[in-house]
Amino acid sequence: MANIAIASDHAGFALKSELVAELGKLGHTALDFGPADTASVDYPDFATKVTAAVNDGKATLGVLVCGTGIGMSIAANKVHGIRAALCHTEFEARATRQHNDANVLCLGQRVTGVGVALEILKVFTSTAFEGGRHQNRVAKISAIEAKR
Repeated sequence: MANIAIASDHAGFALKSELVAELGKLGHTALDFGPADTASVDYPDFATKVTAAVNDGKATLGVLVCGTGIGMSIAANKVHGIRAALCHTEFEARATRQHNDANVLCLGQRVTGVGVALEILKVFTSTAFEGGRHQNRVAKISAIEAKR
């Protein structure tokens, strides 16, 4: 189906491992950018790897996991062309794909259970952008990015 770039920091490592396995079950290829274990790392380094893969076209979508998902979403959204969304529910995952054309999903291992996270991942990776009235809004986001 699609290449999905994924990474975490040490606080999101266990959930990332579950998500990688789920991506395979869903028919996607997980491009795992690390880390390889729970040794302390800096989350911006891993956000950069995933966002580069999405922007370079090596991955259709990205997934980032840290303790809360907040740090990863802040770091990812600093990158031109990235629309990262921190999601806690399937509804948020569906809405951000349909309305915001989000291309990176952020999750928090310490705040979202594995079962819920797997369902969020399924929805995020299977929902398309609606375009239409939302396209103009996404274009305005891109215009903001260009001014930086």
